[in-house]
Amino acid sequence: MSVTRGPLYARTAVVTGAARGLGAGVALELSHRGARVALIDREGESLVHVRDALPGEAECWQADVTDETAMFRVAAAIRARFGPPSVVIAGAGEAGPGLFAETDLAVWRRVVEVNLFGSALTARAFLPDLFTTRGYLLQIASLAAAPTLSASCASRAGVESFAHALRAEVTYRQVGVGIAYIGLVGRTDTDRVRDTDEHPVLRDLRGHLPPSIRRALPVAEVTDRLVTAVERRRPAVYVPRSLRAAQLVRAGLPPLVTLLSRRELARLAAPEPLTVSGRTVRAPAPVAGDADRTPHP
Repeated sequence: MSVTRGPLYARTAVVTGAARGLGAGVALELSHRGARVALIDREGESLVHVRDALPGEAECWQADVTDETAMFRVAAAIRARFGPPSVVIAGAGEAGPGLFAETDLAVWRRVVEVNLFGSALTARAFLPDLFTTRGYLLQIASLAAAPTLSASCASRAGVESFAHALRAEVTYRQVGVGIAYIGLVGRTDTDRVRDTDEHPVLRDLRGHLPPSIRRALPVAEVTDRLVTAVERRRPAVYVPRSLRAAQLVRAGLPPLVTLLSRRELARLAAPEPLTVSGRTVRAPAPVAGDADRTPHP
């Protein structure tokens, strides 16, 4: 696919969580639309592969989105390399599925730190640039309040409220803030989907969702919608579109989930334990490769 000349052409776009899955897909779509892409992730080796696969100008920096010093250093480096970004997509995230009473609190805390504090820190590090460019920030939220995903749901709800508050603070400076509500995504949510499919109780709970919501969406479909929303500076984007209807009846969702869970989750007390893949919350990976292929620290 060739590079196109659209609203993002020659603009600098930052993507966190860019080493795999949805973040990598968004980076690719941005590059196809002519943006200069700055990639950030803590997985250095994978990040290099993503950078090298992009058709346009790109560079990568290895950093943890919860590390304040690292994020401000990377923001300065991106500014020096490409100029101030016009687009920032806070795509880094963790899932960490499991019943709250049985979840390692360190894992639970890490999910919240990455999803909520990491998104806020990303915004803070790049706000000076977005003020300069009158740019656009996209945050990833969720409508879910689902059993076994308490950390993810709590943190994404926090991201949503944070984004609404931030939008009210920066709109007078012509900075746009968007919220992406995304269902299950193929390849990126593989571990989470596998966990819910392999355990009969969680599989049954997922089966109660409408087909359009429980279907794992192709990454390309999601990234196309997200980047189009970025181009149009949308305040919200729903993928799949049926999630917009869920927003309208949101107040009624928790009682419904509780009703369904009362029967299904009681089966977790049966001899078969709930196990999860353990791959959704990953430890920082060392960088490997030649010096000229290594992401900036």
